[in-house]
Amino acid sequence: MKFNCKSILFSLTALLLAVPGYAQFKLPNTHNAQHKDLIAHQRPAGVAAKSLSSMSYLEDLRKREAFQDNEIFTEYWESQAVNPYKGIEIPATANIDVSGYVAPVKGAVTSRYGYRARFGRMHRGLDLRLSIGDTVVAAFDGKVRLTKYEGRGYGYYVVVRHDNGMETIYGHLSRFLVQPDQRVRAGQPIALGGNTGRSTGPHLHFETRYLGVDINPEAIIDFENFVPHKDVFVFDKSVHQVIQKYKPSKVKRGKASKRRGKASASKKRKKSRRR
Repeated sequence: MKFNCKSILFSLTALLLAVPGYAQFKLPNTHNAQHKDLIAHQRPAGVAAKSLSSMSYLEDLRKREAFQDNEIFTEYWESQAVNPYKGIEIPATANIDVSGYVAPVKGAVTSRYGYRARFGRMHRGLDLRLSIGDTVVAAFDGKVRLTKYEGRGYGYYVVVRHDNGMETIYGHLSRFLVQPDQRVRAGQPIALGGNTGRSTGPHLHFETRYLGVDINPEAIIDFENFVPHKDVFVFDKSVHQVIQKYKPSKVKRGKASKRRGKASASKKRKKSRRR
């Protein structure tokens, strides 16, 4: 008995089409469109894993930057005060990354942080020598929060909030080179030095603050070598007052020792005369 392959195949196909359940094996109408889309977006075989990981890294970096913008650069951001954090609870300790520091100006310290008995007030930053028109740069990466003028204090001043959670203040300026909400990098020019506001001569008034709490800049930075003492500054609320008084108290001890030295020298002269 001879079999006709074509007729057998035709019979089987007809039989399958007659079965009611066959419809469930049919591909959906969208299959062709999805198939074409997959082909259009397929990557060549052997794509380097490195390039894929780089794409993941960039995406992660964008997410982290977006998170920073949502957290650091939104809380109390609209405040027009130098200290926008008044009344909030300050953590006991905090590790602050200061490794990216760039000196705002490379001038000598002319006036240190601490209480000024002569004026009866606290000097919450330190003064750095400059000439009018010298370029002032951002100390860390961050975003400009304020550019304002205060006639009886800072004069023209800039407040920058940084990625590490700190804020720095630059006072007695002559001209702004940035504007609020502008992103800046460490070392980027933000202003020109001046002698505006409550100032007795051209200098930069420079403050370092954490959640509004003023910190002695010399506790963080070596101003002779223009580098931070350590890559991470450990803010400790319990010893914050000690840090505040460190430089002024050291100066007072030095003066006291000189006076004692003079007194002892005069006593020796008197004794020699008596002899």
